[in-house]
Amino acid sequence: MNTLGFVFRSVPHGTAAGREGQDAILAASAYSEDIAVFFHGDGVFQILKGQQPGQVLSRDYGAAFKLFELYDIEQVYVCAASLRERGIEPAQLLIEAEVCESVRFRDVLHGCQRVLTF
Repeated sequence: MNTLGFVFRSVPHGTAAGREGQDAILAASAYSEDIAVFFHGDGVFQILKGQQPGQVLSRDYGAAFKLFELYDIEQVYVCAASLRERGIEPAQLLIEAEVCESVRFRDVLHGCQRVLTF
C-alpha cells in the first residue's frame, strides 16, 4: 500500500498552513486508509493543549485534530526532540500520538511514498 504522509512544521495561527493541512488530511482519508501524520519542529505547537487563538483573532481549528480518530487516522507521530527543545511534555498534547526519537521518526517518514508538508 502507498502511505501518504503529512508533515506539520509550522506554528499554528501564523499562516493558514495548519488549517489547510488538516483539511487535506480529512479529505484524503476518504480515498486512502494509509495515512501517516507527523509533527516536527514548530509543528508540535499545532497539537498543544490550551491554545487561545481568539486572542490573535484566529479561528480555533485545533479541536478538529481530535477527528483523526473518527476518520481512522491512527498513524500519528511527534518528534521527541522537537518537544524537548520547546519544553513541551507529551501530556500537553491535544491528541494521542507516538512520541518518537529522531531515528524512528525519520524511518517512518521515509516509508511514505508521498509526503505533503504544511
